Amino acid sequence: MKRLVIIFSALAGWLVAGQSCTKNDQATPGAAISFRRPANFPVAAYNFEENTLTKAGFELGHKLFYEDALSADNSVNCGTCHQPFAAFANLDHSVSHGINNCFGTRNAPPLFNLAWQKDFMWDGGVGHIELSPLNALTNPCEMGNTLDRITATLSQTAPYPELFREAFGSPVINSQRLFKALTQFMGMMVSASSKYDKVMRKENGASFSPDEQEGYRLFQQKCAVCHQEPLFTDGSFRSNGLDGYSKDPGRDTITATGADRGKFRVPSLRNIELTRPYMHDGRFLTLEAVLEHYHAGVKQSPALDPGLKKNPTPGIPLTPKEQSQIISFLKTLTDNEFIHDHRFAEL
Repeated sequence: MKRLVIIFSALAGWLVAGQSCTKNDQATPGAAISFRRPANFPVAAYNFEENTLTKAGFELGHKLFYEDALSADNSVNCGTCHQPFAAFANLDHSVSHGINNCFGTRNAPPLFNLAWQKDFMWDGGVGHIELSPLNALTNPCEMGNTLDRITATLSQTAPYPELFREAFGSPVINSQRLFKALTQFMGMMVSASSKYDKVMRKENGASFSPDEQEGYRLFQQKCAVCHQEPLFTDGSFRSNGLDGYSKDPGRDTITATGADRGKFRVPSLRNIELTRPYMHDGRFLTLEAVLEHYHAGVKQSPALDPGLKKNPTPGIPLTPKEQSQIISFLKTLTDNEFIHDHRFAEL
């Protein structure tokens, strides 16, 4: 199984590289648009240098994101599991739900600030934003399709040849162009207009309430090692003690070291109020349940994060009042401007 994952990853890279055209693959790129880094954010990991942002490319990616024809039976699209009103997570679905009423094994993560990510999926099995849609497109329990079938279908479906011509200079439709267009759309999903951001940037006199301020202090003291500002993740893979010995190997699926069993990518806490259910398997339905897990539910395991290996009981001691105050702060990370941004709305 581990060898298959490695082979699959290598094959994916070959598929994209093998269809490469020019550096930017845009003979007539049309009207350029800008990717703006928020003032309180670091430099992005992906800079669009080899995927020039254009209005045509972004709009093509937008249409593809909500295109049912990308699935094998025309029943689901990217937006099925990544809903705008849930910060592009899958509200109230514990795991992904794809074609043929098939349920996967992991929760669909939210999509935003992807340009700052270096690894994708819960186990980090994809190392480049342009390849991040590949698993969903080809997974038999999600969209169940093949790249060849997708590109053939789009090539025979109006108005896609014309839209690819407008975006890339010719009507040729291949996997590289498919991924580049989707990346132009998803890479522009920047969430940086929450109350927290406005307080940090001192915009319009924004300030925390007393409970939010105390929650922020507690967050910095007890949570910020893993959930580092301003992205609210350090991008690492850790075990947070969900199981004594996880049924899902997590990161170990990729590294095959044994030491990474039960480790998963630390998710961003931005928009956490909107992205329930929580954890890689969607086991917790509320933020209260999440904090209670850290307070009294952490299980010992060989891979348990050192920050949780407390004596005599693992976890992070939190009184009910402290939990409530931390949740008050976490809700300041909700970005209503982002989830109501018409540029990303379902078509």
